[in-house]
Amino acid sequence: MAFVIFLIPCFVVGTDIAFSCQNADDFVGASSPGDIVIGGLFAVHSEMLRPEEDPIKPVIQNCAGFEIQVFLQTLAMIHAIETINNSTLLSGVTLGYEIYDTCAEVTKAMASALRFLSKFNSSEDAVEFKCNYSDYIPRVKAVTGASYSEVSMAVSRLLALQLIPQVSPASSAEILSDKIRFPSFFRTIPSDFHQTRAMTRLICESGWNWIGVIATDDDNGRFALESFGVQAMANNVCIAFKEMLPAYLSDSTFHTKVDRAIEKIVKETRVNVIVVFMRQFHVLKLFKKAIERNVNKIWIASDNWSAAVKISTIPNIRQLGTVVGFGFKNGDISSFQEFLKNLREKPTENNKFLREYIMLLSVCSHLDYHDFQTCIANQSQDNLLENDGSKPQIWRDDFLNANVEPGFIHSTMLAVYAIAHAIKRQCKDRDCKDPSAFTPWELLEELKRVVIIDDDKEVKFDSNGDMSTSYDVLLWKEIDGHMEITTMAEYDAEKGGFIFEDEEKKQDFLALKKVQSTCSQPCRPGQVKKVTESPHTCCYECIYCPENHYSNQTDMDYCYRCNNKTYWAPINSSMCYRKTIYFLAWTDWFAIFLLLLSAFGVVLVLSICVIFTKNLDTPVVKASGGLTVCYIILFSHFLIFLSTVFFIDVPTEFKCKTRQALFGISFTLCISCILIKSLKILLAFSFDPKLQNFLKCMYKPIPTVITCTGIQVIICTFWLIFRTPFVNQNFSIPRAIILECNEGSIVAFGIMLGYIAALAFICFIFAFKGRKLPENYNEAKFITFGMLIYFIAWIVFIPVYATTFGKYLPAVEIIVVLISNYGILCCTFLPKCYIIIYKQETNTKSAFLKMVYTYSSKSAGSVAVSQVSLDSKSSSFRATVTDSCKTENDSVNGNCHFQVPGQPLIKGKVPPKNAARTMVRKRVSSI
Repeated sequence: MAFVIFLIPCFVVGTDIAFSCQNADDFVGASSPGDIVIGGLFAVHSEMLRPEEDPIKPVIQNCAGFEIQVFLQTLAMIHAIETINNSTLLSGVTLGYEIYDTCAEVTKAMASALRFLSKFNSSEDAVEFKCNYSDYIPRVKAVTGASYSEVSMAVSRLLALQLIPQVSPASSAEILSDKIRFPSFFRTIPSDFHQTRAMTRLICESGWNWIGVIATDDDNGRFALESFGVQAMANNVCIAFKEMLPAYLSDSTFHTKVDRAIEKIVKETRVNVIVVFMRQFHVLKLFKKAIERNVNKIWIASDNWSAAVKISTIPNIRQLGTVVGFGFKNGDISSFQEFLKNLREKPTENNKFLREYIMLLSVCSHLDYHDFQTCIANQSQDNLLENDGSKPQIWRDDFLNANVEPGFIHSTMLAVYAIAHAIKRQCKDRDCKDPSAFTPWELLEELKRVVIIDDDKEVKFDSNGDMSTSYDVLLWKEIDGHMEITTMAEYDAEKGGFIFEDEEKKQDFLALKKVQSTCSQPCRPGQVKKVTESPHTCCYECIYCPENHYSNQTDMDYCYRCNNKTYWAPINSSMCYRKTIYFLAWTDWFAIFLLLLSAFGVVLVLSICVIFTKNLDTPVVKASGGLTVCYIILFSHFLIFLSTVFFIDVPTEFKCKTRQALFGISFTLCISCILIKSLKILLAFSFDPKLQNFLKCMYKPIPTVITCTGIQVIICTFWLIFRTPFVNQNFSIPRAIILECNEGSIVAFGIMLGYIAALAFICFIFAFKGRKLPENYNEAKFITFGMLIYFIAWIVFIPVYATTFGKYLPAVEIIVVLISNYGILCCTFLPKCYIIIYKQETNTKSAFLKMVYTYSSKSAGSVAVSQVSLDSKSSSFRATVTDSCKTENDSVNGNCHFQVPGQPLIKGKVPPKNAARTMVRKRVSSI
């Protein structure tokens, strides 16, 4: 069962040439018969006149605003069909056409589409309603058009009912790629997805991020704005404002909204780039108003008007600033230009558009170029009807060629050739002179697979019905006082980049970067964006990256942290710097000074060793404990001086382990030997029987030295095994790394030093008790001084070491080691060396005994304690003689007595000196 819809013809009263619609055929703008008919939908007029009568009747009105560029597209379609018919492409099958004017109105385009759907050869132009249109033969096999996406969306839904292929050369809305909603729609241009991505790429590469957008308030404008908004957001481009202008010039609010848009542009002084998605006649109105307000910006043109000559020739257009836009890729249109030259010879009976154009030439021929264009655009069909025949016909050869937009012409011809190639595939095994040889939906399937050679390149439709062609980046450039539309670059839609033919065009592109269009000044490297209260991410403040952070690009959202502790960055830094490594180097002046002190100490040790070796048999050397003890002590001092070397230069594991152990063991050995000497002094001159017995038990030189030193060796061994020192990187200084030795265990380090201090304290006590021996041989007194120097040095060392950091920390320990080592060395050996070198007369056995006897005699005059050193084996001894003789007469009269500890009390007339000598000799022999 089928229902029939009759197309009721529209009627507008007018003359016979007119543009009135007495019957359905009057509705056709241009036509030509053929075996296979292709429909065409073009907005030859920019608006449809609104009826003034009330109520409004369902009558299709005449149109106004003749569009030269779209008229040229209809001619391109006619030229392409004629070229195909004159070629062997279809092998005798001729193509016909029916081209309709949509007047940029969806309603009028729908009326045209209804006629396309009407049944072929139907006298009543009826559209049958069927459940299955598989065998239905409509009036046309395919449709080329429409000019605007909004119209194409409506028409495509209607044509999809019978799956009639629609190939548009100009509708670029991204939504038309949806094959579920628009299954029969194709286009020979890229979708707005690629255009908006190209625009965003241009904006980003030019350093802009704060822009304005103006679009028409129709499907095409809204979809383009939506697509651009997505691309802009993905690339951190912010839209400062969006202005929507009415889609129809007849809208009463149009001029008000244009004024508001201009006011917004003027007010937003930081916005210097405006993206415009509008039809040509909208842009024309906008720019004229902008010129009045002296607006100077960069205008980014969409493919609708980027190559519009009628806009580029507006008087004072250069005052608007720079126009850069995206146009469809040019092709070879030389044959079409030849076609235009012969256009005046073409018949006008079946081409109302051509007839109207000739009439417009007659009406507006007296005007200059731009006014001529304005005149044509402002004429309505009703006005032309009134002036018909009153003006002579005048032809202007240059006008049409001057208004050619190559991209649209090329895409229109490409659309016709795509349909023709699909028809050719259908006609391989069919008689296509019969209109019922194939149906539109069969042609649709062939169209999906068609491949066309265009400029030696294969082009075809992708799965979305789009033809993957590139864009020309167009720059409006003033040349010789005229605004010329030049090709600056090519945008590769597949790779997403710009291709420049020569350096001059690249310089034109780089010149765009001189204009700033940002909400905020760009943050330099070393700074980072701080978002303000503005809802736009492009509006921000620039703050410095904190210490140890950096940013190496402009407008970064966050600072990078220097990747590890070995790098640092100052505030406001664009890079990280490697931290300077510090240690007490050999070349450091302070290290050199300390090394000289250590070297001097070594020389001093060697000098003392030589002096003592040469004076081996002298009493002073023997009184020092003999050459063996002296060598051990001097060797210890040598090792201590040597240990300071391990505190200097780059710390290593070996140095860190060696320096403390070597110092600790060497110092312990030194103190142990001096302790034995102090113990011997106390033992020799202690006359308390109980103390003497205790000291005799304690006085075991070799075992004592080995035991004392061995304990330190054990301490150091455990330290090195369980908590060994290691090389440490100290990051406490922000811009430096201090290479130092970590002691591993402060407790172990403290135990080692504490043990040395304990031995030194015992040694100090013993030496202090024997401090009153004869002056020239009073070794105990100097040992006491040496121990005091040691204690003072290490007591001061503890707080200084705890509060010092940096590369000079090892120097603190070197200093205290040198002070304590020099103190003990000098106090122990220098007095003896002084006697050996400068008082050789006192360094004899007789002089030694004489001094002791003299000291004992002087001590006999008072109740005091004197100390004399002598040893039976080493020519040193100690004795204490206590007497009560006040005068020599007391001794003669037997009124005095004296006693050597451990001997009976002696009374009588023994002379004090003789008594002293006698007792000393007895004590020496007993020791």
